[in-house]
Amino acid sequence: MLDRQSFKKALRTELESHITLDQPIISELFRGKPNWSLLRLMAVQGYQLTKHFLTYVEYLFHHCPPGIHKRRLLINLYEEETGALSRTDNHVVLMQKFLRAIGISDEDREAAVALPATRELIERRMQYVVDPARFHLGAAAVLVASEGQNLETKAGEARHSLLGQVYGIDQADLLFFSVHQMEDVGHVREGIDVVADVCHNETMQNEALRAVGEVCSLFANMYAGIGEHFYRCIAPTA
Repeated sequence: MLDRQSFKKALRTELESHITLDQPIISELFRGKPNWSLLRLMAVQGYQLTKHFLTYVEYLFHHCPPGIHKRRLLINLYEEETGALSRTDNHVVLMQKFLRAIGISDEDREAAVALPATRELIERRMQYVVDPARFHLGAAAVLVASEGQNLETKAGEARHSLLGQVYGIDQADLLFFSVHQMEDVGHVREGIDVVADVCHNETMQNEALRAVGEVCSLFANMYAGIGEHFYRCIAPTA
């Protein structure tokens, strides 16, 4: 069994070994002139994830042992639901504002469904968080692997900066991304702390490390699925 500091470092290393911003379809999004059809597809798929995130954290809060980690999850819930700490808005509402800014109507947003790989990511994380016996896996999957996606940069640029530069989107409409870019630095650090504290043996540590890698890989699969759908169903008619 690794000591606490070594295990925390291993969790961070596992997270950072999977960089989804290097996925080909994301590179396509930021190559040359704006690709609005691709951006809208990616946005509505991202919204499928956003709709479920509060539920994941609610389950983790419910199953978390009493103490500092439970209080931190409560603060996370409060910000997700109200946006009060960042002085913005409910995080789902922030994502909805972004979708409207790129030309997706409320009706089209609600009519959209998750592609198979997107649905697999949603369901896998839900399987972890609903089971109190696998709290360590839910925390690894959501608080480390998922929150960690918002920390990624490409050539030193965050997602919201790239979207502003390439697509000319106003920063006020990119608050969903910029808020998470700032907040999730702390959320990932806290997530690594809670996973380190609840993994009491080598088996649990190894399971948590695998969960981080698995969920990061599911994010990569989601982007691959978006790319496949785009080139098969949208690009030929664009």
